[in-house]
Amino acid sequence: MQENVSLACAECKRKNYTTTKNKKTNTEKLELSKYCRFCRKHTAHREGKV
Repeated sequence: MQENVSLACAECKRKNYTTTKNKKTNTEKLELSKYCRFCRKHTAHREGKV
């Protein structure tokens, strides 16, 4: 079952992206390198609540 999660910037803590994740197959928290428009650079984005 897919669940919605938000991705927050690790540096400024702003929520920039939302995505879906299968919690049965991926139990650990999601962390991706994405562009943060507030920091104006690529940073690590970590999974958080929507």
